[in-house]
Amino acid sequence: MEKFSLEAIARAQLDAARNAGAGRSASTVIGGHERALRQTVMALTAGNTLGEHDNGGEATLLVWTGRIRLVAGPDTWEGRDGDLLAVPAMAHTVEALEDSAFLLTVAMS
Repeated sequence: MEKFSLEAIARAQLDAARNAGAGRSASTVIGGHERALRQTVMALTAGNTLGEHDNGGEATLLVWTGRIRLVAGPDTWEGRDGDLLAVPAMAHTVEALEDSAFLLTVAMS
């Protein structure tokens, strides 16, 4: 059994994102390319975006801190501390409306 502090990981990723030229940072906590389940703590500084990309499977975003916008086609959802967003099965982008950290969970298909 492994135990992780998502709060500590999110804090570290936000610090890393604030010091990165691209304004983002990520750390996979569970899984990886060889596993069906992948959980990654990601951080984006305000105004930065994860460019348009497709899903590798079913996915959710749990906003740990901050505020983000998820855009897929004509649809837009905003999430803030504690919100869980179901990522649509289509190309989408994620934008940080303020410095944000979130847990991306993907069940690979």
